[in-house]
Amino acid sequence: MNENKIPRLYHRTELGKMMLGDSLKVLKKQAPASVDLVMTSPPFGLVRKKEYGNVAADDYCEWFDPFAEAIHRVLKDTGSLVIDIGGAWNQGLPTRHLYHFKLLIRLCEQHGFHLAQDFYWWNPSKLPTPAEWVTVRRIRVKDAINTVWWLSKTPWPKASNRRVLQPYSPSMKELLEKGYQAKKRPSGHDISDKFSNDNGAAIPPNLIAIPNTESNSAYLRYCQEHGLTAHPARFPAELPEYFIRMLTDPNDLVFDPFGGSCITGEVSERLKRRWICAELIEDYLAGALGRFELGRGTNGKGQASYNPDNQGNYYQVPRPGILWNGAVGDLLPEDGGRTRTKKPILEPAPTEQENIDAPEAFILVAAQTTLDGF
Repeated sequence: MNENKIPRLYHRTELGKMMLGDSLKVLKKQAPASVDLVMTSPPFGLVRKKEYGNVAADDYCEWFDPFAEAIHRVLKDTGSLVIDIGGAWNQGLPTRHLYHFKLLIRLCEQHGFHLAQDFYWWNPSKLPTPAEWVTVRRIRVKDAINTVWWLSKTPWPKASNRRVLQPYSPSMKELLEKGYQAKKRPSGHDISDKFSNDNGAAIPPNLIAIPNTESNSAYLRYCQEHGLTAHPARFPAELPEYFIRMLTDPNDLVFDPFGGSCITGEVSERLKRRWICAELIEDYLAGALGRFELGRGTNGKGQASYNPDNQGNYYQVPRPGILWNGAVGDLLPEDGGRTRTKKPILEPAPTEQENIDAPEAFILVAAQTTLDGF
């Protein structure tokens, strides 16, 4: 750790630099109103301590206060602050901590930021955690969403969703081919005939689907070759790229005060933005050098390579009820799952006639049999 040392330049590239040391000190040296985007994923407010350092959820807002003040000072009026932050569970309980929501409110009400929009990063490859509540007691579903707060100094930060368009879905393409009858929907929305205009691409939603499955990147190979520990909590390059594209222009300045393995810097370099990454732990910056070593290229994918006709480019969320057949399984635990129970012995799925004849509350259906097989 280097909390008490003067930050020093660790590495420089054509467009950016890595700083080793306390990012608050780096921010203090940065000129006011000079940064276009702060794109970062700070340590989450988790119950268990992680090797990269994190603050307890109960103390998180107070810990973040000086960062909020420093970031507000260095941001341009047209600039943005984007924070990827995961939620946490209360210790020993199947309930969620509210720290990341409290942080959002605090940033807006005490530090003068505006909530431009809330985003949600869905990781389709996320394991079913927390295991105790999800796979053992079966009283919660897996936690696979991070909140991403897009904040700004004014209500009018520079931005364009034209930078992050996505291909039309198969259903939208079918609608464009067959045509759409302009009419008022039951919700009251008046859909005009402009809805059927082919604009070449679709405006994305604020749900961002990116699997975090990096396993053989140039960065990881570099760490392995040099005996370095890879940063254990990296976000995928596509996440900072989304916001860097949407919120900045070439030669704008992007700052990441919790640089980690410097993914933000790598993406910024590739997109021709100037950048600064600050990190306390030198080992992580040593590994980050692999992102910029001559001849290795970058981990980013550059222009998206996809076949617009390939539905596999879309991550699909199964419709609720896709495995339901009208029956229910065993009775819900009266104590809400407080007491662990033995896994029930499942009988063969009942026939349609058995579903009609048997008391509905005691039937274990085929869908449950399938799910218990995971």
